[in-house]
Amino acid sequence: MCRLLVVKSNDPIQLSQLLTAPAHSIINQASDSRLRLDAGSINADGFGVAFYPSETDATTPMGPCIFRSITPAWSNLNLHRLAERVKSPLTFAHVRASTTGALSEENTHPWCYGNLVWMHNGCISGFRDILRRLQGDLRDEFFHFPQGNTDSEWAFACFLEQLARLTDPKTRTICHSLLRKAMLETVALLNKYTREAGVLDPSLMNFCVSDGVSVVATRYITSATEEAASLFFSTGSTFDEYEPGAFRMNKADKRERIILIASEPLTFERADWVEIPSQSLIVVTPRNNLLKYPIVDQYFQHDAVSTRQEGFAASKGYRWGGHVPTPSVGIPGAVGATATAA
Repeated sequence: MCRLLVVKSNDPIQLSQLLTAPAHSIINQASDSRLRLDAGSINADGFGVAFYPSETDATTPMGPCIFRSITPAWSNLNLHRLAERVKSPLTFAHVRASTTGALSEENTHPWCYGNLVWMHNGCISGFRDILRRLQGDLRDEFFHFPQGNTDSEWAFACFLEQLARLTDPKTRTICHSLLRKAMLETVALLNKYTREAGVLDPSLMNFCVSDGVSVVATRYITSATEEAASLFFSTGSTFDEYEPGAFRMNKADKRERIILIASEPLTFERADWVEIPSQSLIVVTPRNNLLKYPIVDQYFQHDAVSTRQEGFAASKGYRWGGHVPTPSVGIPGAVGATATAA
């Protein structure tokens, strides 16, 4: 599985502060991910970073700037040089461990369409069995859009089809309620395809999309008994380094000036991070309000509680606040079902 990071803030942030400097930055997660429950901890099948400019006007080209490479993130000097020079108020970052699609730049996250950017952590089970059906439901514009052959990029094409039924996907800004509706319809449609194809293995659909001002993300699995791939958020006023490699989220007041969404926490400050429940959708509005919605379908459990044990993270060297956490104590704010996949 992959690892991803979304950062949205009121003020532009140096990319190095997010991508390379933290002790457990997403670049370090490329070689040392701690909360993947599947085999291995290496995400070496390329990386991608998308960032929106700090200031825009009518002459600014649509879409974020995207830098992608098929080299491992930790060994790419250009990524480190870029991160030291660029600031952005909204950044997507992704390190890939491929499940479908060859190792190529076309198959590397994230992707953009107009002003939209998209990435995915997980896999759509039985993808080969549903691909022709998915493609047949796309208008020509979105059928010809994917340049690679991953389930993630074709899921983006499916999302664009659903969004196009609500509004023009090439609009510079799109109301977050429409992005949310299109995302829910995309998840439901992918479920319909796999169900009709008789696919039994669960699909993991941690999707993220943004138009540059709003963000919509899901933590979702097609199972009522298993937990989705890990996903956390952190909010506060500033994200600061207090010693080399050690960062914390400062909360000067109740306003959320910066929001981080990550497959794994970037810091070991236990109180900074909240685990997003499985079968959930979260929205970050243009004003940086964070909204959480349940995805209520046949896989949603109204009485689900988290059984993810901190002892698992501790066994892999993940220490909150410098101390090994007590086993069998849930991560603060966590809600979900039994952890079996990440």
